[in-house]
Amino acid sequence: MRAASCHNGASFERFLADLKQQAVAVGVSQRAITDASPYLVYDQGIVNRDRGQRVFGQIFTRFAGRMAAPFRMQEGQAHIRTYAAAFARAEKEFGVPAAVIASFWGLESDFGANMGELPVLRSLVSLAYDCRRSERFQNETIAALKIIDRGDLSPAEMVGSWAGELGQTQFLPTHYFTYAVDYDGDGRRNLLRSGPDVIGSTANYIATGLKWRRGEPWLEEVRAPQDAAFPWDQADLTIQLPRAKWTQLGVTYPDGRALPNDQLPASLLLPMGRNGPAFLAYANFAAFTEWNNSLIYSTTAAYLATRIAGAPPMRRPSAQVAQLPLNALKELQQLLTRAGFDVGKIDGVLGQQSRSAVKAMQIKYGLPADSWPTAELVARMRGGPRAQAAPTALPIAR
Repeated sequence: MRAASCHNGASFERFLADLKQQAVAVGVSQRAITDASPYLVYDQGIVNRDRGQRVFGQIFTRFAGRMAAPFRMQEGQAHIRTYAAAFARAEKEFGVPAAVIASFWGLESDFGANMGELPVLRSLVSLAYDCRRSERFQNETIAALKIIDRGDLSPAEMVGSWAGELGQTQFLPTHYFTYAVDYDGDGRRNLLRSGPDVIGSTANYIATGLKWRRGEPWLEEVRAPQDAAFPWDQADLTIQLPRAKWTQLGVTYPDGRALPNDQLPASLLLPMGRNGPAFLAYANFAAFTEWNNSLIYSTTAAYLATRIAGAPPMRRPSAQVAQLPLNALKELQQLLTRAGFDVGKIDGVLGQQSRSAVKAMQIKYGLPADSWPTAELVARMRGGPRAQAAPTALPIAR
C-alpha cells in the first residue's frame, strides 16, 4: 500500500493515529476507540470500488420500471399497514407522508432485506485515507465512533454497504448520528433492526435535513401538449411557474382533467424529453434530489412514493422514445465541451450539466428545447446529415 499523497506521505498507521486523536478531541471516549480499533483497517478493494463506481446511466422508464415495480409499491403499502402507529407518529411530528418514507425504505434496502454485508468501519477508514474524498470520510469515521460511543450500535453490528452507509434507509454515519431517533423506546437508535426507529429517523432526516414542507405535494404526472410551439425551454427544474400558468399553456392531468387554477409553483419535469413522461415537480421534489442527485434515481423515488400513495402508473406515450446510443452520447458530450460547456466526465451519462448544455444548444439551433439529446442535435453540431447518429428506440415501461 502506497502512502496517500494527501496526508503528506504519512503511512496508514500514522494517519489512523491522528484520526483517533481528532476523535478524542471532539469527545469520543477511549473505550469506543479501543472497541472499534480491530475494525479500523485499510482495504484497497473498497477504494477500488469507489473509484470504479458508475452513476445512473439507464433511461428513466427502464430504471423506474424495475425499481418502482408494482411489487415494491405493494410492499410499501404493506409496511405502512404493519407500522401504522410509527408512520402516523412520524407524519404528525415531522410532516412527512408515510408513502415518501416507504419509497426510500424500499429503494434503499428492500425494507431491510439488502443493507450490505461489509464492515462499515473498514470502508469508512479506507475511504478516509484515500485522497479522493478524504476529509468527508474522516468526518464519517468520527461520526461512526460517536454512534458506538452513544451506545446505538457496537462495532461488530456496523455492517452495511461498501460505501459506508448504515441501516435500512442507508444513512451515512453523520446523518445517523444527527437524525436517528429512538421510536421504539428501547434506549437505542437502531436503524438496522428496528422498523419504528427507521421510520422516525428517516422522517426526521427528510423534514429537518432536507427541509420537507408539511402538507405540500412533491410530484404529479401530467400531460404536456405535443406541439413544437410549446415553450419547451420552460421545462426545467430551475424554472417554477404557478399551476395556473401551466394550465394556460395547455398542461393537464394525464386523463385530460384541468390542473388546479392556483398559484402553487411547480416545475415541468421531462426526464426523457417532450415525448416521454411528464411531471409537475413541486418544492418538495428538492428533498429527493438532495437525497440522491441523480435525476433518474430522484424521479424514480418520487414517482414510487406517488404510487404507494395511490397514484396510477405512468401512462404510455403514443410513440416510442428514441435514445441515442452510448457512443453518440459520448460524442455529443465531446461536441458540447468543444462548444464551451462544462459537462463533467465524458461518460455517455446524461447528468444535469449535460442536460443544461443540450438545452442551450437546442435553443441555439431552434429545436424544441426539452433537454433530451436527439440525432438531429448531434448532426447539427457535427455539421453533417442527420442520419449519421441513428438512435435506439426504447419502449416506455408500464
